[in-house]
Amino acid sequence: MNQGKLALACVTLAALYAPQAMAGVTDLSAIPMSDTERAKPALPTILPLKERAEVVDGILAERLQTVIPAIMREQGIDMWLLMSREYFEEPVLATMLDAQSFHARRRTILIFFDPGDGQPVERLTVSRYGLADLFEPSWAPEEEPDQWKAVADIIAARDPDKIAINYSDATRFGDGMTLSQYRAMTEALPEEYADRIVSGETLSVRWLESRTKAELELYPGIVRIAHALISEAFSRRVITPGETTTHEVRWWYREKLAALGIDPWFHPSVAVQREGAEGMIYEDTVIQPGDLLWTDFGITYLRLNTDTQHLAYVLKPGETEAPEGLREGLRRTNRVGDILTASFHAGESGNEILARARAAALAEGLDPSIYSHPIGFHGHGAGTSIGFWDNQEADPRGEYPVLAGTTWSIEFTNYYEVPEWDGQRVDFRSEEDAWFDGETVRYLDGRQTELTLIPSD
Repeated sequence: MNQGKLALACVTLAALYAPQAMAGVTDLSAIPMSDTERAKPALPTILPLKERAEVVDGILAERLQTVIPAIMREQGIDMWLLMSREYFEEPVLATMLDAQSFHARRRTILIFFDPGDGQPVERLTVSRYGLADLFEPSWAPEEEPDQWKAVADIIAARDPDKIAINYSDATRFGDGMTLSQYRAMTEALPEEYADRIVSGETLSVRWLESRTKAELELYPGIVRIAHALISEAFSRRVITPGETTTHEVRWWYREKLAALGIDPWFHPSVAVQREGAEGMIYEDTVIQPGDLLWTDFGITYLRLNTDTQHLAYVLKPGETEAPEGLREGLRRTNRVGDILTASFHAGESGNEILARARAAALAEGLDPSIYSHPIGFHGHGAGTSIGFWDNQEADPRGEYPVLAGTTWSIEFTNYYEVPEWDGQRVDFRSEEDAWFDGETVRYLDGRQTELTLIPSD
């Protein structure tokens, strides 16, 4: 897909998926996004597979042309080498396959080389099979049967100062070079280049966490799909109080996604909190009037992921709204969300943001737990962590900085002792997807501000 068609597709889909988007607007920072999720959102049109592939390939081409030069120059790397064996794709290379390449073929090797002086970054594939038109085929096996020798010749001809390969103790996303392939590569490489090998871990994170304009135009609509499916799951179309079980709702999600041709990236969760019952009931249970329902649900569509947690209340006969204590619990959770998103500062670590947000929430008398994470090509995406549910202190995984142009799963909870439930401590979990432009965190399709109500009669 050429850039003109890609731009047209993105604007069209943004207008279709996110009604707050305006025709012709290509800068999301100019769109006034509401904090409040639309009530009972309609399911957007799901693209046919061929059109999905065209969008995926168009976005990938744009990313290769724009993100790769930017991050290589930012990190001072003039050559980046990625490799994967068939069915054993490393996380970065897997996102660089075109939409018709489901797996790496045999051994797929990709090389990026920046010749400097503002010249375009070369994109080479040293593989028996090409990779659409995204990389220049650079190996003739009939002339040089040894694939790693062909790589060594390319390196020697370009004489890079730094050769990044993906090995890392810090992040799983930058640790894709296996020991056997590293040995094969270094055995073929001229000796003088061995000292030029460096880790590509930060390049890997920067590639995966960076969102382009086209992706940001599509992302609200992808989140809208997830919101629409949660809205349907938490309705009488799916749940009959006193009959339907939590696991039946889980499998409704799976069947619905299969019918739509959309993949979940984890098995959906549905559980309840119930007056007089301690904690969250995770085992299969019949949904009853008076229950506070919770779901955790995520999809993968157009290679981007969502991650959402919502709450619903099952009305008792004669009730028209949830008890005030449950509504107050959600309000307090949203206040924690306000504090957390206001705590984002570009360039600060996840640990610093966690500490600031927790201190502010505790000072207001709230009872928070914060465990937010990046999202994008992976549900638990590349980048820093902002807390963990089992660790609310500084963590090595939270040392990396939060950067502009990244997308986030704003995930946290606040506990509240509900008066109508005899002071029972209830867990009001929230999770919504957002993007950070360097100054402001914006929810991609709003957030839940009211409990979803499910009639019992």
